[in-house]
Amino acid sequence: MPRTIAAVAAAVAAAAIGIVAPSAQAAPATTYATNYAALGDSYSSGVGTGSYLPDSGSCKRSAKSYPALWNQAHPGGTFAFAACSGAKTADVRSSQLSVLNSATQLVTISVGGNDAGFVSTITTCVLSSDSECAAAVNKAKTYATTTLPGDLDATYAQIRAKAPNARLVVLGYPRLFELGSCFLGLSQAKRTVINQAADTLDEVTHQRASAANADFADVRSRFAGHGVCASNAWVNGVTLPIDESYHPTTSGQSQGYLPALQAVVGVRAH
Repeated sequence: MPRTIAAVAAAVAAAAIGIVAPSAQAAPATTYATNYAALGDSYSSGVGTGSYLPDSGSCKRSAKSYPALWNQAHPGGTFAFAACSGAKTADVRSSQLSVLNSATQLVTISVGGNDAGFVSTITTCVLSSDSECAAAVNKAKTYATTTLPGDLDATYAQIRAKAPNARLVVLGYPRLFELGSCFLGLSQAKRTVINQAADTLDEVTHQRASAANADFADVRSRFAGHGVCASNAWVNGVTLPIDESYHPTTSGQSQGYLPALQAVVGVRAH
């Protein structure tokens, strides 16, 4: 009897293996493309992190930016790093799309903040009163809801035309500030309206990305608790060089933006 039971068990196990193995072979691990192009503005080029690539000039493309970190972790394909500090949607269309072609398989982009007047708005809020800050923010929000949608639509459409086989991932912007106590920082009123502007910009960007059948990577929850005024901030406050102020730190790129991209695309390469 023990031998009979063992034989039956062995037969059942063999049958199970025969059933499971073909199924496993028919469902290989998910992979993603490595012919990668990184477009967009300073949040994609890595301004605020240092380690700028020698040939990047005023674009300030950093080896510690999320596109460079992604490329380092997924060797074997091509990497076109075109993101540039200060870029607007028109700049992307006029000077960054040449890196795309039919072989491009993944495109990432963050853009729109400069179109809406990010630099001038932040400058006003740092140097002026709460009411003047609120007025500047409202102006930026009006642009974001009225004019920016068309700018984004045109940009995503041209990316699609240049890279018809690529997956397009649009990354948003974090809320810049924590709202608790902030020694020598901006007033809570200023921080609140600036964060609200980030929400408006992300909502508009998400809507237009969805309309373009692109993926949207929302980084706000990942940066929560790590804005300016936090004990472990992932966003620079006012710093030198001044153009690196209010941009993600190395932690913001590696622990905020990179995981957001990984969550959308996956973490395994072919």
